[in-house]
Amino acid sequence: MAPRIAVVTGAAGGMGRAIVARLLADGLSVVGVDIDAGALAEMAKTRPAFEAEPCDLTDAGAISALFARIVARHGGIDALVNNAGTCLMSDFPDIPADELDRQMAINFSSAFHCCQGAVKAMLGRPGVRKIVNISSNGAYNFDVFDPPHYRASKAAMDTLTKDLARRYARDRIAVNSIAPAMTETPLFNVLSEEVLARAIAAMPHGAAMRPEQVAGWVGFLISDMGDVSSGNVIILNQGRDVR
Repeated sequence: MAPRIAVVTGAAGGMGRAIVARLLADGLSVVGVDIDAGALAEMAKTRPAFEAEPCDLTDAGAISALFARIVARHGGIDALVNNAGTCLMSDFPDIPADELDRQMAINFSSAFHCCQGAVKAMLGRPGVRKIVNISSNGAYNFDVFDPPHYRASKAAMDTLTKDLARRYARDRIAVNSIAPAMTETPLFNVLSEEVLARAIAAMPHGAAMRPEQVAGWVGFLISDMGDVSSGNVIILNQGRDVR
């Protein structure tokens, strides 16, 4: 039996690498998508079941061509993880218009267009197919530092999650979001030491979460155990926001 095919965006980043490693360990073949072609090529050297697909995910035409290539090679896909994202740090009311557009393009529009390509590539495949969107606890916790355009991009992703979950339930496509709080990734580099220290201190365990912990939740949702979960936003924050 051929392995299931998963597409992971932002595959060369810290969270992306952890997700790729988890899905490969679970026996899936993974198509890694990232704008960093060199990093993808390095990953492919040591991972036989990993395919590198460099792509600018802010370009809807490039995304359409990406899924056409994947379908031509594999006949379709079984899972999509929309992990690509960043946090642009200008603050309101001085967020430039082009920064707002870029934030939404990277975090939300890329996921929207990848979902369009993925749904078409999933229809007719066996079993329950999966879409997992990597959102953020910042869409819900307004005590933390996240700027408003970042929050909006992730909240939009979660609304897309719920719409697609309802829309494709009878087609057996399950769609969920995972919304982590502070997690050790290269995004830490956009924060000042003071802001980072305050954010970590606010975590109940006194430490940020690790990418492999979030990747474990992705793996669970994509496994058979995740078949019954759809339309959920799963918040991972060590219980920080329980009131």
